[in-house]
Amino acid sequence: MLSIDTMHQHNHKIAEHSKILSVLIRNRELCDTQIMCDIFFSYVNAVKEHLSNEEKNIYQPMLVHSDSSIKNTATQFMSGSMEIKRVIAQYTKKWCSKNTLRIKNHQQFIHDTEEIFEFVWSRIIDESEHLYPAFKKATQQEKAA
Repeated sequence: MLSIDTMHQHNHKIAEHSKILSVLIRNRELCDTQIMCDIFFSYVNAVKEHLSNEEKNIYQPMLVHSDSSIKNTATQFMSGSMEIKRVIAQYTKKWCSKNTLRIKNHQQFIHDTEEIFEFVWSRIIDESEHLYPAFKKATQQEKAA
């Protein structure tokens, strides 16, 4: 089982990627470089891996907990994970092909990418403020029982 500290480290890595990419995407020429693609796909993979790790390590003890608020928190975050996966899949279908970026409208690409970053950043904040404290509460109660 991954620790909450590890999950926070994943979130920090995702945040770093988005900050760097936010600067790089503004330069159209950089968007066509392999290095940019590597960083970009590293970001996408980090988000997917993070969500997968939550599914494997965080939700299960919460879903079987006797406290309905803890169960509801897990259910809401699971639903949010599915939405993030759906949005990222649509985004990558639109802007990517075979691990390369395919940018026809640079301004639209910037707009769509910034929306993804904001969406994921909002999720990271919610995890820190709601999911992880509920998970800690659930596992502490489990140990005390």
